[in-house]
Amino acid sequence: MMYKQEIYDYLSEKGIKYEATEHQAVYNMEELDALALPYPDRDAKNLFVRDDKKRNYYLITVKGDKKVNLKEFRKAHGLRNLSFASAEDLMAIMGLIPGAVTPLGLLNDEERKVILYLDQEFGEGLIGIHPNDNTATVWLKAGDLADLIREHGNEVNPVDI
Repeated sequence: MMYKQEIYDYLSEKGIKYEATEHQAVYNMEELDALALPYPDRDAKNLFVRDDKKRNYYLITVKGDKKVNLKEFRKAHGLRNLSFASAEDLMAIMGLIPGAVTPLGLLNDEERKVILYLDQEFGEGLIGIHPNDNTATVWLKAGDLADLIREHGNEVNPVDI
């Protein structure tokens, strides 16, 4: 399992430029919004969901100010009914706790079972995500993030939300 320092080391090994902002632990977007972060308009919100058969898992990563209607999202992408995955599933699959959900958690997904849906609005610009720990935010190019996750073996789908 990779956590904060291992993520920093991994990004450096891969030659991915990033900036890290250390901060107090945050568990939701409201707490994150209260922090003085360098790129607040580039923060990501992450929803870890599963289908009604508990067979398929998805991570929906969108700009922090967006709302995601799971029913509309499901219909738009031809998925079964969706609901939030449990804290137990989150820990078992990505080694994360609620409040620390991040696409970088997919690097801990040994079975490569989680599909990432990444908001196209990030484009090739920065995205702010946790480094598998909710006491920091890592800023890197969204394209570098998508490449890293694909290289790991998880599916990445750019989406308009």
